Amino acid sequence: MNDTPGRNSPGPPPSDEQPPVVPEEPTPADQVPPTGEDARGSQWAREQPPGGQWSTPSAVPPQTRRTTRERAHANSGRQQQPGGGWGPQAAGGGWGNWTPPVRAPQPGVIPLRPLAVGEIIDGAIRTVRVQWRTALGISLALAVGTQTVATVVTGLWFRDVPDLQSLTDSETMTPKELLDAIGSSLGGVGVTWAIGLIGSIIATAMLTVMVSRAILGRTSTIGEAWRSARPQLAGMFGLLVLLPLMICAVFAAGLGVGLLVAAAGAETAGSALALLGGLGSLVAGAWLWIRYSLAVPALMLEKQGVVASMRRSAKLVRGAWWRVFGVQLLAVALTFVVSMIAQLPVGVVETLVAGGSGTSDGTSWPTLIVAGIGAVISSTLAFPVTAAVTALLYTDQRIRRESLDLELVRAAGSGE
Repeated sequence: MNDTPGRNSPGPPPSDEQPPVVPEEPTPADQVPPTGEDARGSQWAREQPPGGQWSTPSAVPPQTRRTTRERAHANSGRQQQPGGGWGPQAAGGGWGNWTPPVRAPQPGVIPLRPLAVGEIIDGAIRTVRVQWRTALGISLALAVGTQTVATVVTGLWFRDVPDLQSLTDSETMTPKELLDAIGSSLGGVGVTWAIGLIGSIIATAMLTVMVSRAILGRTSTIGEAWRSARPQLAGMFGLLVLLPLMICAVFAAGLGVGLLVAAAGAETAGSALALLGGLGSLVAGAWLWIRYSLAVPALMLEKQGVVASMRRSAKLVRGAWWRVFGVQLLAVALTFVVSMIAQLPVGVVETLVAGGSGTSDGTSWPTLIVAGIGAVISSTLAFPVTAAVTALLYTDQRIRRESLDLELVRAAGSGE
């Protein structure tokens, strides 16, 4: 045994000595722990999984951490799934708990949800393209009918009316001659405007019915559109007469003060007031036009009266004036560009009729006929687009404010 300091002697230390073994006392027979079925009935639930199918955690082999290169190599061997992702995906087509957004139902020309500006214009063009027979048939028939009457009235009415320009340049013009010429000109313009207004009323009413059915994915014939629009033509006439009269009254009030001041002798002040009044009237007229622009579809589709449809339009436009204004202005610009492109051949023909001089008699029959053909082309292309844009704007505003899309989905599913 080495007693060198710093080293322990061999053998267990005193604290490691084993205590003496105490013999266990036998357990009384009445305290023997239960075994088998008795033990499971006293300590565990009655229903247990069958034995022999569960393994202890120690049986699971330890997992090793893979490097980044190994994980990349393993992922590269996976095959791409049909849903567009790698590896197993959820039944909805997304990763894990994420699912793609549900697309809105689209039984017709537009999806049944709030629309963007481009979707409204695209829906209007799609309506005309899908139902071109009905849309162009309605607008062409009415444009030809009204323009024929307007051309005949203009040719007969203005043939004997003296030219205002010649009367103005004449030194022997009398006030009575000037007033007679102005009255005759205004009378002819009024008759032509009334004929065109009748055609636009019928066309707008029938095209609105056609667009409302195209939203649900249904087609319409000219006869079906006429039968649906005919009961509302009286209200349409009152509405499309009242709105222009309101705008004309606004312009008359804005320009009247300046013209009266100029007539009293203060021409400079009167001109300034007339200019300011004209600008104010232009703003007020545009505001009224947009405020009541949805009155036509409200009258046709909700079967309301003239005043009720105007109030309905004001309610739908409230809070969205600039958006409605932008869409309507875009539709007007679109139809103007298309009409100008379509009228290029008509302009060439009109130049040939004038003999290449660029000037012609505005009341001659060849000139009136060529101008009438150009007006027919413009009306045929403009009527369907403007009516479709207005009807889709009305539908979009009702979807945003009144959840009309739910009713449209139900109507499309039930076939109403």
